[in-house]
Amino acid sequence: MAEPKHQIRALYTASTITVYQAYGREIGLPAARDGRFPAAWQRDRMTWIKPSFLWMMYRCGWGSKGGQETVLAIEITRDGFEWALEHACLAHYERGLHPDRATWKRQLKRSPARVQWDPERDLYLQPLPHRSLQLGLTGEAAHRYADEWTVSITDVTTLAHMIHDHVRDEDLAAARRLLPAERSYPVPEGGLAHLHG
Repeated sequence: MAEPKHQIRALYTASTITVYQAYGREIGLPAARDGRFPAAWQRDRMTWIKPSFLWMMYRCGWGSKGGQETVLAIEITRDGFEWALEHACLAHYERGLHPDRATWKRQLKRSPARVQWDPERDLYLQPLPHRSLQLGLTGEAAHRYADEWTVSITDVTTLAHMIHDHVRDEDLAAARRLLPAERSYPVPEGGLAHLHG
């Protein structure tokens, strides 16, 4: 059966969901050590979180890109994640979803979160037909993310390198066994209706 085009797939528990970010060591290492973002982490900038491990690997080049050498798995509350979705605006104008471009621009300016749907990736980081959620947090949402929603922060850089090594060796079965067990996230009924066309 084909995957729905817009669906959140994630590693989650009854109360938390895991999202991924990648930072330089000066942010990533103290964040993982202390379980919270250090003072150098800027709460007033837009920060993008990604529930898809493989999309994060695509973005950070398996933890090899400059300033993205430390891959973090951040466990946050589902309540916080769902608050962000509820208060989010689609990052681009979608005819039929928004009454007009000006209305969308006003919504985007007011919203503390924004959503982008990008092609999900396979183990070779090639695009798949279905989409993966990126959630941008700014203002109130970024502060809540750092100060209220974060439950734990784990450095998963070594895991990323191990999976990448298996992919390079063409041992995809071994690579798959190490991937986080992501499954369809149960968004409340209609919870994504305002976030895709």
